[in-house]
Amino acid sequence: MSTVQALEPGSRYDLRAGISPDAPDEGDVRDEEGAFGYCHSYETSSRYDGPGLRVVLFVSGCLLRCTYCHNPDTWHLKDGTYVSASHVLRRLGDFAPALHGLGGGLTISGGEPMVQLAFTRRIFAGAKDMGLHTAIETSGFLGDRADESYLSVIDLVLLDIKSSDPATYRRVTGRDLAPTLRFAERLASLSKPVWVRFTLVPGETDDPANVEGIARFVAPMKNVEWVEVQPFHQMGAFKWKSLGLDYKLLNRPSAGKDLVERVIGQFQAAGCRVR
Repeated sequence: MSTVQALEPGSRYDLRAGISPDAPDEGDVRDEEGAFGYCHSYETSSRYDGPGLRVVLFVSGCLLRCTYCHNPDTWHLKDGTYVSASHVLRRLGDFAPALHGLGGGLTISGGEPMVQLAFTRRIFAGAKDMGLHTAIETSGFLGDRADESYLSVIDLVLLDIKSSDPATYRRVTGRDLAPTLRFAERLASLSKPVWVRFTLVPGETDDPANVEGIARFVAPMKNVEWVEVQPFHQMGAFKWKSLGLDYKLLNRPSAGKDLVERVIGQFQAAGCRVR
């Protein structure tokens, strides 16, 4: 049984490993209460993960294995800290007045928040009780798990659409594309605000047809407020090495200015609001 500990502040770029060796497998979470869960860390002053100044909680557990992931230490619950939801909410409450004043709120990222569905729902609900804006960053792969009750306590979905081509998506994530597209369509039917995030990786996701497919899919969706193009970087490469993982993109360059401008232009031409 994992030991309950205090949640550590820090950065998404901190390495966390082997903290809860008795944790279940990330594909075998059966908790229906959500009173406890596994977290990587939290940041207190992000202006990147939703509107205003935000606390970002990074939870553990993910079923995707993205070739360019900068946080592979969030894949497994065993690498996270076992904490109580009440402890997380007490910490969040300390920041709530500042978050209110600066138009911010709480974002839960990961990993994949929907791996620990009951735990993250409890935290979102607590944040809403504080009057805070809430956002989730998700691949959408587990979107079928998110029922009306779950979505009701989320104000904004930061949806990572990594590819429009099923073969490319499987190559770079190890999973199927269809659940993500299905979740995106469901969010559109509910008029749930969405920021689509696209990681631009030279040689992986930069094919013009791949970008065009995402742009055509997203453009008609009135609930999509932004498309955010995120150039690939190497800031997580040290984690792959430390964890003994085979990082095939070690020598892959980041997207240059010309490539970024081309991709932004493709989204703009399709009618997307992009940055």
